[in-house]
Amino acid sequence: MKLHAIDGYIQTIYLAEYSDKLMLLDGASRADISYIKQFITHELQRPFSDLAVVVVTHMHPDHAGAAHKLRKLTGCKIVSAKRDSHWYGGIDGFVMHLTDIALARWVANRKRKPKRNLWYSRKLRPDIQLSDGQCIPDFEDWKVLETPGHTDRDLSLHHEKQSILYVADLMVEVKNQLISPFPVFHPNQYKVSIKRVYNLDPEVLLLAHGGKVQLTGEVFHHLLSTAPRTPTTHWRATKVKLRGLAGAILPK
Repeated sequence: MKLHAIDGYIQTIYLAEYSDKLMLLDGASRADISYIKQFITHELQRPFSDLAVVVVTHMHPDHAGAAHKLRKLTGCKIVSAKRDSHWYGGIDGFVMHLTDIALARWVANRKRKPKRNLWYSRKLRPDIQLSDGQCIPDFEDWKVLETPGHTDRDLSLHHEKQSILYVADLMVEVKNQLISPFPVFHPNQYKVSIKRVYNLDPEVLLLAHGGKVQLTGEVFHHLLSTAPRTPTTHWRATKVKLRGLAGAILPK
C-alpha cells in the first residue's frame, strides 16, 4: 500500500493506492473532484474507475461533499459511521448545513482560493456503515476507529501494519500549533478521543488540516488543557452574539 497526499481545495486529501484499486480516506469537497481525477488519471496514470472506496469521516463540506458525485462518476462505494439518523436532520440541521458551507467558503477565501461550487446533499446515502474497530471491506488492512467529539460520528482510519492513523478534523494545525477544531459538539467524548489517539502512538499521524504531525506528550497535554469544557458550536456562538446585541440595544 502506498499513501498519497493531494493538495485539495481547503484541506489535504489522502489516497491509498494498491495494484488493483484505490481508496480515498475522506470524502473531500465538491471542489476537490477535479483535483482527485487529475491526480488519478495523470499522476498515477490509472482509470478514474479504479477508485473503489470513499470513506466519509464526518458530514462537513470538505469531508463529505464529493462522495455522492464520486460514486456517480466512478462506481465507488461510500463508507461511513453506523448511525440511525442524519447529522443535518430537521430544521436545525438544514440551517447548520448552510452555515457549514458558508464556513468552508470563508476558509477558501482566507486561503485565496477561487470561488467554487461547494453545495452537496445534507443527507448521506452510504453503501456501507461500520462500527468501531471494523475493517473496511476490500481494504481489510484499514480499520475504522470511532473518535467523536468534533461531531457525533467522527471516524479515524488506522493502518496498523504501517502504523498510520488519519484523524480527519480531530485536531487542526494553526500557526504550527495543534488545537481543537471548531465546532466541538461533545467535549467529554472529544477528550476521550484525543487520549485514544495518543495511546495508539502511531508512527504517522495525519490531519486533514495540517498534514503529517507529531503528537508528543507536551502537545497532547496542551490539547487536553485547552480543549473546550462546554460545547463550542455555531448555535452557542450565535446566541452569545445575540445576547450581547440585545444587551446593547435594550434599556437596562
